[in-house]
Amino acid sequence: MAASAPTPHGTGFPIEGRCGYYVEKKKRFCRMVVAAGKRFCGEHAGAAEEENARKRILCPLDPKHFFFIFSTVYEDQLAKHLKKCNSREKPKPDFFIQDINAGLKDETEISEQLVPISSLSEEQLENLIKKLRKASEGLNSTLKDQIMSHPALHDALHDPKNGDSATKHLKQQASILGNIEKLKLLGPRRCFVEFGAGKGKLSHWVDIALKDAEEVHFILVEKVTTRFKVDGKHRKKNSVFERLQIDIQHLCLNKIPLLSKEKLPVVGIGKHLCGVATDLALRCLVETYAASCEERNEEPLAKRIKNDKTEKEINTLAKEGNEKNVPEKWTPVAGIVIALCCHHRCDWRHYVGKEYFRALGLGAVEFHYFQRMSSWATCGMRKTALEASDISTKRKDKPNDDSEEHDDGRHGATDDGAESLPGFLTVEEKKKIGHLCKLLIDQGRIKYLQQKGFSPALQYYTDPLVSLENVLLTALPSRSTPETTA
Repeated sequence: MAASAPTPHGTGFPIEGRCGYYVEKKKRFCRMVVAAGKRFCGEHAGAAEEENARKRILCPLDPKHFFFIFSTVYEDQLAKHLKKCNSREKPKPDFFIQDINAGLKDETEISEQLVPISSLSEEQLENLIKKLRKASEGLNSTLKDQIMSHPALHDALHDPKNGDSATKHLKQQASILGNIEKLKLLGPRRCFVEFGAGKGKLSHWVDIALKDAEEVHFILVEKVTTRFKVDGKHRKKNSVFERLQIDIQHLCLNKIPLLSKEKLPVVGIGKHLCGVATDLALRCLVETYAASCEERNEEPLAKRIKNDKTEKEINTLAKEGNEKNVPEKWTPVAGIVIALCCHHRCDWRHYVGKEYFRALGLGAVEFHYFQRMSSWATCGMRKTALEASDISTKRKDKPNDDSEEHDDGRHGATDDGAESLPGFLTVEEKKKIGHLCKLLIDQGRIKYLQQKGFSPALQYYTDPLVSLENVLLTALPSRSTPETTA
């Protein structure tokens, strides 16, 4: 809205066409535009017109959500407003089941008794580090390099208009896509579920790579409203995009009409799925969804490819499955490819590797400090304390920011801050401890997936100069694991 002209100097009258209410605090008339034939704007009508005794109040659901001209509502019209208010609690969809992927709450949790790392004594911290190193014995801390690319992103990667940030994201998306293809998950008759979808760019590139593949569906899961989404731009008749605004914690894939009707194999994907969201997504896929489907004894996909296929054609498709990426037998979850991120945001209640930790003699307390120390691997400790503080402030100001923003490699900075880290450790030692913490947490996820009938693996999917969060978690059903995942 264009700025209004100032009140004429030396006059005691409002500007023509503007509100006639005198704002005592500002020593001037209100400058809001009024409706034709009206003297006051909607905000000041009730206060200024003595004959109008109607009271205006703030919306009880969200006092801040009104447009600035209508920051209040008439009390006698409140009931009508509440029926259409955008902040009202909307009916839950069928696929919303409260805490279905949350995991069981541990009765031994004592988070209220935990203190910041900066408050621990040197002896207490040394004991924690000893426990970490003992628990990590035998783990291979050097992962296999699996940095790949894909032709679908060739033109985008070489676009001279790209800035550094855009190039970094494209390199990561290209490598994730290359790994999806290497695992033979890039094919027709699939449903790709992108967790923490943000703008939906990863699904966008998967769709581009699939070209004219038949019966491809995309479900994009994101708990917050996202601007500049790319999934709405797709118009291919063979692929369908559906966006769900829901927390993964409450998502029941079995109740989504598309999956309950079509019974397509699901491929779970994600780029920089922060901390606890990874555990929720894993439980959503392999526990809530896959286990439920197996209990119902779903029939193989080959029998449901198309009603007009003859038995001979179906058998031919099954035999050619390796070439065309058509699975010989339908499995609820065909694969998982998730770029890990932000281990400091993990939560013991939702963590899928509790059993693994307990087998090592560790529990909620150790997990809490390990996930906090995991930020030492990426928090940019060589930066000044002021820079670290600025980064932490930005992260807290935008807690639900799109995962596309994870590009500086320092978003792991926590409220413990670089300046509060223990002085008896060198920078390199802190960095190694941070990586050990991340590795141990991820190893719990690996053990969980193995117990659920999957063959998982961890690998580096991008150069640390592109992103310090450069570990990719992949998993395939054990019976269909190719040699590439060994």
